[in-house]
Amino acid sequence: MRPRLRTVAPLLAVLLAPTAAACSAGPSLEKQGAVTAPPGDSKNLTIGSAGFTESDLLAQMYALLLGRAGYRTQILSVTNRELYEPALESGQIDVVPEYAATFADWLNAKAAGADAGTVGSPDLAATMKALRELAAKRGLDVLNPGRAVDQNAYAVTAAYARKHRLRTLTDLGRAKLPVRLAAGDECVQRAYCAPGLKKTYGIRLSGIDPKGLGTTPSKRAVQNGQDQMLVTTTTDGTLAQFGLVILADDKRLQNADHIVPVVNRSRAGGAGVRNALDQLNTVLTTKDLTSLNEQVDSWRRLPQDVAKNYLRSKRLIPAG
Repeated sequence: MRPRLRTVAPLLAVLLAPTAAACSAGPSLEKQGAVTAPPGDSKNLTIGSAGFTESDLLAQMYALLLGRAGYRTQILSVTNRELYEPALESGQIDVVPEYAATFADWLNAKAAGADAGTVGSPDLAATMKALRELAAKRGLDVLNPGRAVDQNAYAVTAAYARKHRLRTLTDLGRAKLPVRLAAGDECVQRAYCAPGLKKTYGIRLSGIDPKGLGTTPSKRAVQNGQDQMLVTTTTDGTLAQFGLVILADDKRLQNADHIVPVVNRSRAGGAGVRNALDQLNTVLTTKDLTSLNEQVDSWRRLPQDVAKNYLRSKRLIPAG
């Protein structure tokens, strides 16, 4: 069953309208305990996408797998977590692809304030435990994490790596090379970025070039030697065309951002949705997801076509 695609505009009017009524009906979600009602199994499901390539691809694969399992689906593109997460709680969105550590920290900050400490960590089991506890209080279930991981990553040119014999971030720290890093403004303070590179790996950062995370200007700055390294992600499908390679995070500085489906428990918390989406966990790897991103971002293929071809190649949906 081919999923239908909607845009964010129709959601905005209904997303804000029910707020007052919802608040008058009972305690706020922040004060509720874990949801104990039986999980629901609606046959008409809305799948949320965060609007970037990888999220679009995952939403398309979710829709195809759920369609194969007998669900009628539509995809809603909402580019802001501040909008799609409340819609997920209210049941206006039923399923979204998320990132375990990032979503755990986001929910923790929503519950405890912007200054709340992080609960995500490089340990997947600990991250999932924290995430599931936070999500349950909001009527959400977090399904099983997959093998694919989209973490922050650090890339240099292949020529630079060869010249200095670099394969890992530890190698770069040992080389004692001055490194100008292309990154977002937040890199200066965030533990996984500049402070972590210095403390964990002993990397000599000579400066931060604020060109953003994984942006084309960042990649070009490293490509032409203006900077030596950039912050990107492990599933960036465009690195090869800039002659860039990722240095392995061999001391596990980055958190466990495994891809996880998050569902509204009352509408999509049943075994049917779980079993359908668990199929993806058995096949989708970080390498696979990088290749799928490349097909969309570099080869200009449509996410729905790339998603369909991948699932067919893994025999998760029928050919034809």
